[in-house]
Amino acid sequence: MTNLTPLMRDQRKVDAEHLKLLAVFHFVFAGLALVGLGFLFLHWFFMHSILDNPDMWKNARNGAQPPPKELFVVFKWFYAFFGVMILGCGLANLGSGLCILRRRARIFSLVVAGISCLAFPFGTALGVFTLVVLLRDSVIEVYAAKAAPPAAG
Repeated sequence: MTNLTPLMRDQRKVDAEHLKLLAVFHFVFAGLALVGLGFLFLHWFFMHSILDNPDMWKNARNGAQPPPKELFVVFKWFYAFFGVMILGCGLANLGSGLCILRRRARIFSLVVAGISCLAFPFGTALGVFTLVVLLRDSVIEVYAAKAAPPAAG
């Protein structure tokens, strides 16, 4: 029985390290979402200047006509949808990182991890690592101990 105590302490150290790494990786992934929003805006800017600028089509060969305005309306919905998705996932990962640091809202972090798995390849790696760590019995105990009210004594 006395041999289990050092192992438990070692597991707590490993769990603390993994949880700290997870929080950092969630913050990094949220930062990557911000970079992704920048690229989405840059793409919108280029498409807008090409499709919505009649001067771009003035010297076109073979009598090419500018695309209809309806085409850019479809692109606007595309940009709006993906902008909201990227922003939402970034904010969710930021919140999950904060929750992991505070050892709160484990289920929220598990849900964010599942959603992150859809963002191949980095989100998948982060999501799987988060699921593996947060589903460990020892980590569940850490979260439960943090959520339990202090004993009156």
